[in-house]
Amino acid sequence: MPDNNNSLAKALKAEAARLGFATCGIAGAGHDFGTQLSGWLDDGCHGEMGWMEARAHQRRGPQALWPEARSVIMLGMSYAPAHDPRALAEARSRGRISVYAQGADYHDVVKKALKALARWLVERTGCALKVFVDTAPVMEKPLGQQAGIGWQGKHSNLVSRTHGSWLFLGAIMTTLDLPADAPEPDHCGRCTACQTACPTDAFPAPYKVDARRCISYLTIEHAGPIPEEFRAAMGNRIYGCDECLTACPWNKFAQAAQANRAFLPRAELAAPSLADLLVLDDASFRRIFSGSPIKRVGRNRMVRNAAIAAGNSGDAQLIPVLERLAADGDEAVADAARWALQQLTPG
Repeated sequence: MPDNNNSLAKALKAEAARLGFATCGIAGAGHDFGTQLSGWLDDGCHGEMGWMEARAHQRRGPQALWPEARSVIMLGMSYAPAHDPRALAEARSRGRISVYAQGADYHDVVKKALKALARWLVERTGCALKVFVDTAPVMEKPLGQQAGIGWQGKHSNLVSRTHGSWLFLGAIMTTLDLPADAPEPDHCGRCTACQTACPTDAFPAPYKVDARRCISYLTIEHAGPIPEEFRAAMGNRIYGCDECLTACPWNKFAQAAQANRAFLPRAELAAPSLADLLVLDDASFRRIFSGSPIKRVGRNRMVRNAAIAAGNSGDAQLIPVLERLAADGDEAVADAARWALQQLTPG
């Protein structure tokens, strides 16, 4: 590898750190994750996420998406929380929102920094490149492991020895032939903390998640009524679930001070009142969740989730609003409200 490429990679990582990325590594673009992906899809573990299957041929590896790619720059931005995400578990009249969604929309924050790093690289090399944050058919987590910024834990998410489970991932594919970093080995060992922490047994095996049983999937991606077998286990979780991430022992090394300040919790998202969420209409939902990744789920799914949390709350003061929601125009909302009323008025 020419010395100038080694120097460029070193300068690139320094610039990434200046732009707010907690970690940066480089992988070759020739990796193929097709076998791993196809097995997961064949088992139906993607649930209703048809987009995973529709572009599976491009998702196999970087060069399946962009044949000209030679290197992939993988970057992680920390959103490590300052407080234990499980602290609200007993505040049953409050909704629990996954840590990653309590602040600014990570798509916007990470992509802005990625584009700035991409401009820096183009100005110095004139290379062709593409930037990706979450929404494209890119296997960020296995690429992150190949780039040495972490490894895929038994919960299937990337884990860093320095930043724990709390990293947003971004990728830059480039035609440059940059020196690849050594892949990060698996450090999970015999630990099964993430597996046993899951409230709905969403892990049929280590390193494999069945989305159809995952609270994050059920509250965000799943349309229609949530299967009754999972409702009690949801507790007061109304958007996502952090149990498997929080349980990881490697989080003891994560530093909240290193997290991007854009991801600090917004007051209205840190511990929202179920009573307030249950009365949302479309306009108030859009107003409250503007600039948040939550906005994409829409009013109906949020109120559906809040109604299930209300059913788990034991709070009889929520009965009047649930009675009104039982006749809601959205059947998933109405169904959740009727179920909640059964829980709050047994017999």
